[in-house]
Order: sequence, then C-alpha cells, then structure tokens
Amino acid sequence: MFEDVITFIKDTYKKDGSIHLHEPIFIGNEKKYLNDCIDTTFVSSVGKYVTQFEEMISAFSGVNYAVATANGTSALHIALEIVGVDEYCEVITQPLTFVATANAISYCRAKPVFVDVDRDTLGLSPLKLKEFLDKFASLNNNGDCVNQSSGKVIKACVPMHTFGNPCKIDEIVEICNVYNIAVVEDAAEALGSYYKRQHTGSFGKVGIFSFNGNKIITTGAGGMLVTNDEKLALKARHLTTTAKVAHPYEYVHDQIGYNYRLTNIAAAIGVAQMENIELFLKQKRKLARAYETFFEQTGIEYVKEPANCQSNFWLNSIVLNDRKIRDDFLGYAIQKGILARPIWTLMNRLDMFKHCQIGSLQNAEWLGDRVINIPSSSLLEL
Repeated sequence: MFEDVITFIKDTYKKDGSIHLHEPIFIGNEKKYLNDCIDTTFVSSVGKYVTQFEEMISAFSGVNYAVATANGTSALHIALEIVGVDEYCEVITQPLTFVATANAISYCRAKPVFVDVDRDTLGLSPLKLKEFLDKFASLNNNGDCVNQSSGKVIKACVPMHTFGNPCKIDEIVEICNVYNIAVVEDAAEALGSYYKRQHTGSFGKVGIFSFNGNKIITTGAGGMLVTNDEKLALKARHLTTTAKVAHPYEYVHDQIGYNYRLTNIAAAIGVAQMENIELFLKQKRKLARAYETFFEQTGIEYVKEPANCQSNFWLNSIVLNDRKIRDDFLGYAIQKGILARPIWTLMNRLDMFKHCQIGSLQNAEWLGDRVINIPSSSLLEL
C-alpha cells in the first residue's frame, strides 16, 4: 500500500530528488518588481507595492480594508488587540491548529480555551462551541460573555480554516453573536477558499492571511489583516506602524505599537504572485482531483472538499487507520524522499498550554493520530 502511494506521488511530480510538502512558484513579474524596488530605493515599509498588494487582497477577498503585516502571526496578534483582547480575557480556539494561533492569543496575555473540531472540515465545530458556551458561559450586566469556570471574559473566538478547507464559519459567527464574542478568522492557509460562495476571512470582525514561503502565494514572509470595519482597519494600521502620530518632523507615539508593517520589497513579490493566483488555484484543484481519484482505489481516506465549500487545496491530506500506521507511513515516505508530514501536535498537549481549559476533544484527538499531509505544490504541467 505504501509503495503504491509513493509511486503515484513520484509519477505525478516527475521530479528527481526529494519532493517537498509545498514549494513556492515564481513564474511572473517577481524579479521585475524587485528590481523596481531596488532602482527606486523603496525597499522598506513605504512604497507603492505595499499599497497595491493591500488593494489586491482586499478586492480578491471581498473585504473593504486590508493592512499588510510582517507575517500572519503578527496580523493575528493585532487582530486580537483591536477587538479588545487583553490579560483579563480568554479566547476560544481549536486545539488542532498551527502553534501561531495559540501564540498570538498569548501575546495579548490572554488565555486560550480549546474546543473540539469537526472531522469533515478539520476546523472548529459549531456544535461543540455551542455545547461549551451553553455549559460554561453567561452574559453579565455589561453584556460581556463570562466563563463561569474561570470568571474571565471570553472576548474572542478564533476558528481556523485548516489546510484551506473552510470551517462552518457562518454557524460559528451566529453562535458568537448570541454571546457577544468577536470572531477573528484565522484564514492563514485559506486565501482562495470560499464558504457558501463567500471568501474566507470575510465573515468575522477581522480575518487574517499568511504569505509564508509555503503558502499558496508567498512574499517570503508576510501577512494581511482584513476587515469591513473602517475604525478597526485604522487602528490596525496605526498599531502596526509603531503607533506613530503624523507630524512633519517629530517622533510622537501615542501608545505601545509594533513594527509589524510589510516591506515594499516583500509586497512586490506578493503583487506578482497575486497576478497568477487564479492559475495556482486552478492547478491545485487539478492536483487534488488526481489525488482523490487515486485514493478511491486504495482504500485510504482522502480529505475531500467539505460541503458548501470551495477549497484552495493548500495541503492535501489523507487519514490512516491509527497512529502506528501513520508513523510507519511517514517513516517510509521520508526514506523514499517524499517529505510528508503529520498534522500538528494538539495545542493542549504542548507544555505552555497544558493548563488551559478544554472541552471534549474527541475529534481532534482522533484526527491527530491519523492525518498526514502529502506533497501539494502546484504542478503547472497538469
């Protein structure tokens, strides 16, 4: 069984040497725009490409405002700050996520609370979220949602669109609205993904994207905060530029800010990448269909596009029977030069988050023992 999978992947990629999980593709104007940055000397956080990149992401995702940041984690940190998360708060998120999600909550000195995921989306479960809130939460006289178990305000909820597969985000937003909880969408992996024909990142108060080197488009490192709320956008832009107050020559800062702005030289790459995003999405869908057809013949479960979703298929995934088979497959694949990877260690199992409150995590634990990501780089010759 393992050998058949490895052979299919090698035949699909037609590549000598190791096959990585997800590699960037540069086929457009990247070098041209980089040279323009160098020729004009606009290589730092001021320049036309930063503005253009923000406008392109805003238009593509159907959101009114976009603020470019140094990376996706910094975008998430700022998103949480501008909705009021601080040391007196808790933030609900999922245990099955990349560590940056929980780290960003901790940067605000808040405490994560982990609620289970759904098996079909791999994202936060609205059913489990409602069960948790009905059991532990109530609104106080100020309209704040208070966790009766800890006495802290549950200020925000951060669902994550895992591997580009949208979660049931409309249901999550509806539940959170009842409890006056701000939804901050971690769409780091989901640029080009849609739920019920609406782009991910546009459902909550704030959303974020990542442009790390392994994402569907890349700026090397970079992120974007998106929102339809003008005040939140202005606040985010202020905080990401060291909270500097405009002045002809004085250095005046009115609060603690962050040096989180994306550089013009990175944004130039992003603009060139966005010019080809439709091609990347088309090719990744073709690759996903090839995987799905292959795995139907093997008895191995392939993680399909969830209902009502249009996934960007950032990372293709399979589900094996148990953890031992998962580890056996990973060992064999890596030995053969296929750099497959397991899903992340659950956040509540990491030392720094073991003290956090959790709900029943049956689905997350089941998936954590079984899910593997397989090579997913775009293949332009498909």
